[in-house]
Amino acid sequence: MNDTTTPVSAPPPAPISAVDMAALNRRAALASMSVATLLLGMKIWATISTGSAAMLGSLADTALDLVASVSTLLGVSIAAIPDDAGHRFGHGKAEALAAMFQVVLISLSAFGLALRSIQQFFGHGPVEDPGSGILVSVIAIIATFALVAYQRHVIRKTQSLAISTDHFHYLSDLVLNLAVIVALVLDHWARIPGVDEIFGLAIAVWLGRGAWEASQQAIEQLMDSEWPLEKRERFLAAIPHHPALKGIHDFRTRTSGRRDFAQFHIWVDGRMSVAAAHKVMDVIEDGLHKEFPEVEILIHTDPEGLVDEGPLGSNDVLPHQEQDISPALLVQGRLR
Repeated sequence: MNDTTTPVSAPPPAPISAVDMAALNRRAALASMSVATLLLGMKIWATISTGSAAMLGSLADTALDLVASVSTLLGVSIAAIPDDAGHRFGHGKAEALAAMFQVVLISLSAFGLALRSIQQFFGHGPVEDPGSGILVSVIAIIATFALVAYQRHVIRKTQSLAISTDHFHYLSDLVLNLAVIVALVLDHWARIPGVDEIFGLAIAVWLGRGAWEASQQAIEQLMDSEWPLEKRERFLAAIPHHPALKGIHDFRTRTSGRRDFAQFHIWVDGRMSVAAAHKVMDVIEDGLHKEFPEVEILIHTDPEGLVDEGPLGSNDVLPHQEQDISPALLVQGRLR
């Protein structure tokens, strides 16, 4: 099901251009659409041949795979559109919207499958021609395994939320197709009453759980949530020391699609000229971009000791010392 698991937590990948990122994301979405289209036709035939509730659940999931893949392609295509006069921060949140659309589809599928499985539990005979369902499920596993391997490669390169959500969806499909095979074998050969319907209901629960997990990261982006604590710690630790830098406060971060944004205020001697303070900001920004090349950074200067009055309060302060900024200070104020 849809991958809303956190993108791969390996060291940051080597930066690639926005054009290359967009091309990789589009190819991954097209590959997903191709696999879903192939499997949809095969599973329609297998569902008609077997009459299996578990296979019906797999068919419903594949049909949603196709719709979700189309929305993923649309989302990554819109997200790749450059900034314009009406969208100064870009179009990155189109990926989060595409992910949420997939979540709605998955939730509807889970509800429908659960209802059908409960109905079939009372008065449904053994499945017919289980070999057809098993053959189709094996082909689906092979095709899906190849797709998720390619998606993982793209995610490492682009960190795309929409592709990550789709990736999680297809990882779940691997388990789903295995469950269909087990259900068909136990129902037809072991003659265990109701096992097919029970597996269908279990798949529905699996889909619902995946939809919930898939929604979390998309919601965080749409709500402009802060970066994870570890990432904020690394960012602050990367701020270069400058003798004129007296402190840092009002640190805020957010993510939109594949783009990260960070902003903070620095304290400098109030007697410094604007030009001198600007040079301090240039040094800080250049140093941060060595480790965070893709982050858009906004720095504001304040005379030393000034703390803005507002909801953050005076605790949202990070004194800049000779050593790296202590991560323990991150628990203060808005940085929690």
